[in-house]
Amino acid sequence: MIREVGASIGRAVLGGVGRAASRFQERRSLSADLLESDDAYLAVFDAPGATAADVDVRFERGAVSVRIDRFREFHDDYEMVLPGRGLALDGGVELPEGAAVDPDRAEATLTESGTLEVLIPKAADESTEDGDDGGETAVVDTSAEPDSGTGSETDSGVEPGVKEGTDPDTPGDGPNTT
Repeated sequence: MIREVGASIGRAVLGGVGRAASRFQERRSLSADLLESDDAYLAVFDAPGATAADVDVRFERGAVSVRIDRFREFHDDYEMVLPGRGLALDGGVELPEGAAVDPDRAEATLTESGTLEVLIPKAADESTEDGDDGGETAVVDTSAEPDSGTGSETDSGVEPGVKEGTDPDTPGDGPNTT
């Protein structure tokens, strides 16, 4: 009887700690880096355990925002003791002020190492460097199959595709350019 009470208290404590850790992770913004080359910006987000279907990427008013809604796999013959991973994760990164980009040509790639890379090409016409993207919102197609290419429509024009499974650090497996 005492062992059962002790086990019950232990499960309750671990469950409470796990839920608190999960809520903390969900409230904390996804870690991200912003890189710049001569012809594009690259936003890199930590996206562990995510699949292409879990990811929603948007470009709006000079910023890239990401929402990841992950799901826990169920394991037969196991009971959840510590539900500590956040399932709904958000993050974003602002481009430098005045950055002229072409969000309709943006691509998002979910790598095997658990990062989401969002490539936003710079605008070809340098006369648009006032940073005004015309209020357009580009949305990444999160229903794309791995390596399926790009999606097709949004309310603002072209919808970039989500690609899954390429790792730019693997020799011979460079970034997706389709």
